[in-house]
Amino acid sequence: MSIAMDNYYQKRYNFFKWRCEQSTRNKIVMALGMAIITGIMAQIVIPLPWTPVPVTAQTFAVLFSGILLGRYWGGLSQAIYVFMGIAGVPWFAGMSGGFGILLGATGGYLVGFILAALFMGYFTDKYVRSRSLVSMLGLMSIANFGLIYIPGLIGLGVWIYLIQGTIPNLMSLLAMGAIPFLIGDTIKIFGAASLAKAVTPKQNFQKEVDVEKNRNWRFF
Repeated sequence: MSIAMDNYYQKRYNFFKWRCEQSTRNKIVMALGMAIITGIMAQIVIPLPWTPVPVTAQTFAVLFSGILLGRYWGGLSQAIYVFMGIAGVPWFAGMSGGFGILLGATGGYLVGFILAALFMGYFTDKYVRSRSLVSMLGLMSIANFGLIYIPGLIGLGVWIYLIQGTIPNLMSLLAMGAIPFLIGDTIKIFGAASLAKAVTPKQNFQKEVDVEKNRNWRFF
């Protein structure tokens, strides 16, 4: 049993070290793959009658993209998802796409996806202690309820103002853009944090990669 666990720990370490050592081209390909996964999960949609913002499963992919791809590249995966979507690829919620989505009720949440993935990738790569379950729960809560919800609510408020000509009050905004999603997002955060704890190594793979890059640079 101990040998099997040691083998598992070594494999997850090797995977994260491997993805750090990949060429820029390969990292872009991995980011595109994560964008595709986000687009697939965005098709799991539960519309709500009192709000233009639906329940979707893509938040899970957004949070996990930063963990799997690390600093910058997790954020790039979500930037690819957003920009290809507004360019016309129909992989936003409900197989929608186009620039109008960015200006619509959910446009602010899309901006938040990029910020949340960058945030998760930065802390996961830089701080070993961030990979514990408690730390992951805290970081994902900040990313989800702060970095996604805040720009999402701002964008929703602007959209309502443009449509109705009135500025919605805070409670109305929360009722449409935050409160209906709290329970579901909390469940997704627990699931993503538990999976992140299981797959992320507790050794500093990034430090070893940086040392190897510096050694190669000195050689040349």
